[in-house]
Amino acid sequence: MSMQHRIEAALGALHPEHLNVLDESHMHSRGLQTHFKAVVVSEQFNGLNSVKRHQKVYATLGDLMGEFHALALHTYTPEEWAKIGTAPASPTCAGGGH
Repeated sequence: MSMQHRIEAALGALHPEHLNVLDESHMHSRGLQTHFKAVVVSEQFNGLNSVKRHQKVYATLGDLMGEFHALALHTYTPEEWAKIGTAPASPTCAGGGH
């Protein structure tokens, strides 16, 4: 199973209304399956600030976090997602071995 699918499977524990995990490794110089972007929309984020939301995602991923280099997280409540409907684009890699 690819790292992308493993991340998606783990994040299913948050019962997301919307989940999109993208492998953005091609935009970086660290190799395959190293950089990911996750858009997670879950009611479990209600009442949490962005730091607490990210901590919840990291805790959900657990040991999987150590198996890739970077994860760009975009976490929303269903109400927030209904207003914006899309996550920001990822910046291109600035190099430097990121």
